Amino acid sequence: MSIESTLAALEAHGYIAERPLGTAVFLAQQLGRPLFLEGEPGVGKTEIVKVLAQILQTRLIRLQCFEGLDVSSAVYEWDYARQMLEIRLLEATGQRDTTRVRREVFSSEFLVKRPLLQALELEHDQAPVLLIDELDRADEEFEAYLLEFLAEWQITIPEIGTLKASKPPVVVITSNRTREIHDALKRRCLYHWIDYPDFSKELRIVQQKIPHIPELLSKQIVAFVQGLRGLDLYKAPGVAETLDWAASLMALNITNLEAGKIEDSFGALLKYQDDLLKARAQAQDVLAKAQMS
Repeated sequence: MSIESTLAALEAHGYIAERPLGTAVFLAQQLGRPLFLEGEPGVGKTEIVKVLAQILQTRLIRLQCFEGLDVSSAVYEWDYARQMLEIRLLEATGQRDTTRVRREVFSSEFLVKRPLLQALELEHDQAPVLLIDELDRADEEFEAYLLEFLAEWQITIPEIGTLKASKPPVVVITSNRTREIHDALKRRCLYHWIDYPDFSKELRIVQQKIPHIPELLSKQIVAFVQGLRGLDLYKAPGVAETLDWAASLMALNITNLEAGKIEDSFGALLKYQDDLLKARAQAQDVLAKAQMS
């Protein structure tokens, strides 16, 4: 495995990456370190993890972070209904040994495994790829919980003990940078920022993902979207939105961008009303600059 073969494998699976990102992916695998990816929404942070799981031919486990994420959602919880039923069955058979009852009901049989705990388990002797997506949406308390997991590849369950991975999972953490992630967690990771692509890269992505799109239209779309990113928008369109818009224009049988014909499709590009109004008002100027570039 090398940086060049990593880049080739990514592109073969439909992901176009520049060398710095390929280097980060390569090093994360070689060193067994988590990879921390930051960038604006829609630039391909989640997509590269899906592709990585395909390349490694292993399962992808995804933990979608949100405010209030806790251990029961991310790590494990006990199946209380089954535990209560088991206790009643033991009592019905005359079992009064509380130590044995506790040992019976707090066994792995009654443990509901969530993504982090699942990630410690091998499948066909292959470690999984774990995506911890949009960590910035979770609370800082959850970050603190991750420290033991990322440092030792283990999870401590008080009733059972410490469970440790025989092979560490391939871990990728993403953040849209709505808040800063603590340094203690970042130090355990390799870091890479994924920026908006330049014109040539975004054009390659559009032509690869939408293979039947006319060449002129694909160039016009990319130039226009890159022009929109230069406006003072609340949320600039990402690559995902570029692809959505390109697919929308194809569905509308639009083969050439013209002001007055494309504004109705801006809902595929922009998701805030103020941004829509601003883009529609300046569409003709943005289009004129795009055609000159």
